[in-house]
Amino acid sequence: MAAAASSSSSMVATAVLVPRFPTAVRTTRCSALPPLPPRVSTVSFSSPVKLIPESKRFSLLQTKASDETSADAGELFTDLKEKWDKVENKSTVLLYGGGAVVAVWLSSILVGAINSVPLLPKIMELVGLGYTGWFIYRYLLFKSSRKELATDIEALKSKIAGTE
Repeated sequence: MAAAASSSSSMVATAVLVPRFPTAVRTTRCSALPPLPPRVSTVSFSSPVKLIPESKRFSLLQTKASDETSADAGELFTDLKEKWDKVENKSTVLLYGGGAVVAVWLSSILVGAINSVPLLPKIMELVGLGYTGWFIYRYLLFKSSRKELATDIEALKSKIAGTE
């Protein structure tokens, strides 16, 4: 009986491993889907790309790198280095940066945990949709409230920059 069960399970395994297509037609692909039949088009579209010879078509697509982008990157690095040299408490900046990375990582874990609870993601989406509607009604719908929002943003920017 055990031999019959093992032979039937091995037959199932060999039946799964049998290819669906003849080996002469098989090609190496990343997808397990069958290939589509060739496209038959009765309408011919004329486009100016077909009129251009292939060598000219590729020469039109070539782009040349300019030195301006590398100079901009060099200026960016020199500006960053100058700003880093001006910082007095480098350990504090590194501590805050590390704390920010840890906070993003922990919030990602928290969102993943909330997302795995059934029904809770949909409730959170509804809460977010409700808050978005309230924000639009409170700050964006009327001209006076838009001005209030702009002044609040400017006050926050000056508070962060320390120019108060």
